[in-house]
Amino acid sequence: MTTDTHSGSDAQSPAKPLEVDGSDHLEDLIDRHDVVLVDFFATWCGPCKMLEPVLDGLAGETDATIAKVDVDQHPQLAESYGVRGVPTLVLYADGEQVDQQTGALPADQLRTLIETHTE
Repeated sequence: MTTDTHSGSDAQSPAKPLEVDGSDHLEDLIDRHDVVLVDFFATWCGPCKMLEPVLDGLAGETDATIAKVDVDQHPQLAESYGVRGVPTLVLYADGEQVDQQTGALPADQLRTLIETHTE
């Protein structure tokens, strides 16, 4: 079962991270949701694996939509967003990029970053 909001008319934040299946899907998520945190990750990346439960928790605890992009499956997408290392986290608010961080950040720092743009 896929947890996606393509079919819904309201842009309520999903309680679990969404796997992005291409650039159109990512652009749609950014356009339809107020705050989107995009995780550019790789399955072989140790810090990415450490970040996964943090992002799972934030998806359920915050109003942000968490989107996950596997850079090995979508290298052109990662390149077009300027991703040079993984994990890279890009935060969008109202369709505009407001922050970008490379590396696994602690949950409290990510929560603060998200909440700054959801209030």
